[in-house]
Order: sequence, then C-alpha cells, then structure tokens
Amino acid sequence: MKLVLVAAVVLVDPDGRVLLAQRPAGKAMAGLWEFPGGKVEPGETPEAALIRELHEELGIDTWQSCLAPLTFASHGYDEFHLLMPVFICRKWQGVIVAREGQALKWVKPALLRDYPMAAADLPLIPVIREWV
Repeated sequence: MKLVLVAAVVLVDPDGRVLLAQRPAGKAMAGLWEFPGGKVEPGETPEAALIRELHEELGIDTWQSCLAPLTFASHGYDEFHLLMPVFICRKWQGVIVAREGQALKWVKPALLRDYPMAAADLPLIPVIREWV
C-alpha cells in the first residue's frame, strides 16, 4: 500500500478558535472539513510543506519557529495509508483568504465534531480540545 505523507496545521486565532477548510467540489473527499495543509513534496520537511501550503492556500506567511508539533494521524484508506504530522500555530502574517475555492470557518474546539471530517482527522479532535 502506498504511504502518503501530508502535514497539517491547527491555526488558532486570539479567540481560541480553530480554522477549518472544506474540501472543494472535484477533489477527493469533497465537502469534508479538514485542517489546512497538504502533501509533503520529495526533499521537503513537513514544516516547509506547511509554510508553502499556507502561503499557496490561504495567503499567509509563518515561520518554522511558529509551528509547534502537536500530534499525528496514521490512517489506512482503501487506496493509500496516510501519515500526517500535525502542528499548532498561533502566529502568522497576513489576512487569511481562501485561494483555492475552499470554504473556511473558524470553530471553537468544543464544536469541531459538528463538522463532517475525513476519518484521519477525527482522532485529532480530542487532542485539539485538550491543548487549545
């Protein structure tokens, strides 16, 4: 089974809310909510992937020193196995804008279960609720 390495970040605003992005139509798992991030390219660290993805997807900039390791997900889908290091970030520069047609929503951690998420993201909710 193919192993896919994806990095994700829990962006936390000053009010303690977490940013969720909804996968747009035409992508795998369209309509499900997820934490921002994306595939780690060959030769790239998870932190570098997040810095790149946050700029590309949301128009914001952050730094490796602002990405703290939080947890990870390991989940087997039918076509691949996902390994996803998850970081937490409270500091970035710029205004968050949906650059790839995705819906965005700031959500209180206690309400994360109200949003349909991919199976790999569900085990992250208790960790986020504990640490945010």
